[in-house]
Amino acid sequence: MSLQSCIVDWGELDKEFHELQETHKIYRQKLDEVTHLQTICANSIKKHKKRLADLRQNLLRSNPSTVEHTRLLQTVNDHIKERNHVFFDMEAYLPKNNGFAYKDEYEKFKLYLTIILLLCAVSCMFFLNYRVTDEIFNFLLVWYYCTLTIRESILISNGSRIKGWWVTHHYISTFLSGVMLTWPNGLVYQLFRNQFLAFSIFQSCVQFLQYYYQSGCLYRLRALGERNHLDLTVEGFQSWMWRGLTFLLPFLFFGHFWQLYMAVTLFGLSRHEECKEWQVFVLALTFLILFLGNFLTTLKVVHQKFLKNREKSKKQ
Repeated sequence: MSLQSCIVDWGELDKEFHELQETHKIYRQKLDEVTHLQTICANSIKKHKKRLADLRQNLLRSNPSTVEHTRLLQTVNDHIKERNHVFFDMEAYLPKNNGFAYKDEYEKFKLYLTIILLLCAVSCMFFLNYRVTDEIFNFLLVWYYCTLTIRESILISNGSRIKGWWVTHHYISTFLSGVMLTWPNGLVYQLFRNQFLAFSIFQSCVQFLQYYYQSGCLYRLRALGERNHLDLTVEGFQSWMWRGLTFLLPFLFFGHFWQLYMAVTLFGLSRHEECKEWQVFVLALTFLILFLGNFLTTLKVVHQKFLKNREKSKKQ
């Protein structure tokens, strides 16, 4: 095949690709409309069934005074039974998948636990300088990240698109929190304690900001048909956040380099003459892995976006 034929084929493929993108965009918009109608129908059926059940209970308590009233009650009861059969047929055409509800529960869980973890970290740092309260905080972190990984696995199986690193990030964070939980109290632990709690406070604040602004951005993009209803807020930065959320990048990069600083600090503490715990070196290595994964993933997204913008400017 000649070069000219290849160029012609590429032109046709490029044209078909753009047409496919437009078709898929329309499909997504229609799918969102259908999903919205399904939600309205499901909520209306649920509300109607509840009111019918209440009405039926009231009818059972009533005492008909005439034969006409008795017939009327029987007629209403028959209609209620018939209507329940109609609802059963309606619900057969509605999706049984509870993925959307589960996604909302996941988002609420992240928000509430972020606030709780923030309050716990502040309390441990400024008011409760006890090992037992630190252990409770670290145990809460282990439980939080374990629950996130389980819920994310369920959401992925239901169609959520979560980037690979951010799932791996939660597994590593679970391991890190578990190691922090087993680190015994001592001089080296106390030297690192306040730095870790300060980072936890900063991280919780950034996660709260991300949830608040990402939720609004996702809502806007879903309305435009550019994002899926099962897309989630994440702790990092993704390409869809470029419009309106770039102000979060300095906070994210600062957090990444704080993780690097903690890794360097722990490597230094592992050579301390009083250091006898294996947890110090393992934590240093884990924080280094988190820094590399978070920093390189965020940098990759930013770099790809710059390249895409450059290509668009060249075409114009």
